[in-house]
Amino acid sequence: MALRRCWRFTGVVPRLLLNSTGRAAASVPGGRSSVSSLDNTSPSCTVPELLRRFSSAPPSTDVSYEQLKKLLASQEAVVIDVREPWELREYGFIPGSINVPLGQVNTALQLGAEEFKEKYGGEKPRQKDNIVFSCLAGIRSKNALDMATALGYKDVQNYAGGWKDWVKHEQHN
Repeated sequence: MALRRCWRFTGVVPRLLLNSTGRAAASVPGGRSSVSSLDNTSPSCTVPELLRRFSSAPPSTDVSYEQLKKLLASQEAVVIDVREPWELREYGFIPGSINVPLGQVNTALQLGAEEFKEKYGGEKPRQKDNIVFSCLAGIRSKNALDMATALGYKDVQNYAGGWKDWVKHEQHN
């Protein structure tokens, strides 16, 4: 069902164009008719603002180093590192995090609790749990956050600085 919605949405996205002011406008392929009603929705409505409305993720999902340290100390979040296992062996990992490579996140979050624990060595987060995704620099973890949100997880966050930010802060402490 999500795939069908995705395909329908891709039919709309190519029609969004930027006019000379950077505002959103739409046109119908073939040039038979033009629709500029999107331009009238809000005087300051831009394409990124329109696309943000389609996102199912909460508006502010980034976590700072300090926030992550507090969450780890209080055990108020499950931290999932979505890097590949070789990256953790080579560079290191955030203590207390669970390694679930990005390619396995969607499947892993649908496993039973026992199977998740057996495969990944940590407790499977429940849909109401606070989950913080981390990677090397915040790109893959954002993708994991989007996957979890699509699966119904509500309290998901992204450590946008990732391992690079963690190491930088830890070296100063």
